[in-house]
This record gives sequence, structure tokens and C-alpha cells, in this order.
Amino acid sequence: MTDQIARIRITLEDMKPAIWRRVELPVTNSLKTLHLAIQACMLFENYHLFRFDVGDAAYGIRFDDDDAFMVRTRDAANMRIGKLVERGITSFTYTYDFGDNWRHRIEIEEITPAIPGIDYPRFVDGERRAPPEDVGGTPGFEEFLEAMSKPRHPERKSMIEWYGRPFDPADISPDEISARMAKLAKRRAQGKAAYADAKSRDS
Repeated sequence: MTDQIARIRITLEDMKPAIWRRVELPVTNSLKTLHLAIQACMLFENYHLFRFDVGDAAYGIRFDDDDAFMVRTRDAANMRIGKLVERGITSFTYTYDFGDNWRHRIEIEEITPAIPGIDYPRFVDGERRAPPEDVGGTPGFEEFLEAMSKPRHPERKSMIEWYGRPFDPADISPDEISARMAKLAKRRAQGKAAYADAKSRDS
């Protein structure tokens, strides 16, 4: 049976011009895999906690003491994209790093049959480079961009040393994104193969 594929647009909120990516994932993938795809296409490093807010429910990494907080977080690995689509949910939010507080709008644009020979998840397109890790949220990122864009800015040298190189806000590094997504697709293929192998041994 051909996989059904969700085409998903990820937009970092409160950014002008918009920073966005479009990815495709099988609807059988979980929100945990979507989290890893967002990390890959935004070139984040998966250093921090994350949470999907879907209606009244929150999905992320489950901790035993979660109930002490106002919102109970469910395990993102246990919710599949297809289940959300079945419920008519096509728009929700994803927050990464509760210090910098990067909120993303997630929109499931369409469901299509998988294209034979294509590895999923895959990166489709996007614009504008995402903020570096630990830059200090939206205000810190604005200061960072200001310093990077002006050769005579007093903070430019220290910002380049901190980041490791000049920052081009227009360069999303599509080759690096595609390489990261390919790793994710390979892990998925290995997981599917191992599952099929285990089932054939059981039968």
C-alpha cells in the first residue's frame, strides 16, 4: 500500500520577513518525527525541550512530574500526524527552547500519495535562515542580525566569533537541510525494515 504523505508548512512566528520551511512526512509518522524534521530543516541542534500545542492537548517529552505544571504533556511519539488529520486538525503550534521561545505555526497543507522512489521525510522548500541556538529569543536575534549586517558594528567581531562565521539571513543551506532529512529518512527506513523482519520471524 502506498504511504499517504502530509505536506506541512512550518513558519517561525513574529518574524519579518517570514522564516518558513515546507516538508513532507508520511502520515504514519509521529509528532516526535515531525519535531526531528523541524530541527533538521531549521538547522537547530535539538539541545532544548519542545512542545506541540494541539487544541487543549500538549505533546512533547513526558516527565513523571508533569502534572505539577499547569499543562500535562503527552508523549509526542504516541500521536501520529494521520490521527490529527482524521480529527480535522490541520493547524497547531510547535515551541522549541522555552528560554528563547521559538514558536512555529504548523500547517498541514495537503495529503497526497507518496511518490515511488522518494525517501521521506523530505525537505521541499523554504526561505530565510532560522536563528542560531541560544541567540536570546526574538530581541537577541534582531540584535544579532543588526550586528552581522553592518561591517562597522561594534559587536560584529564578537558575534562572528560566537557564531563561528558570518551569517547570511537569505542562505538556508538547502544541501545541509537535505542531508539532515536524508539521515532522518534512513533511520525511518531502517526502523521499517527491522519491524518487517521481526514480524516475519514471529509468523
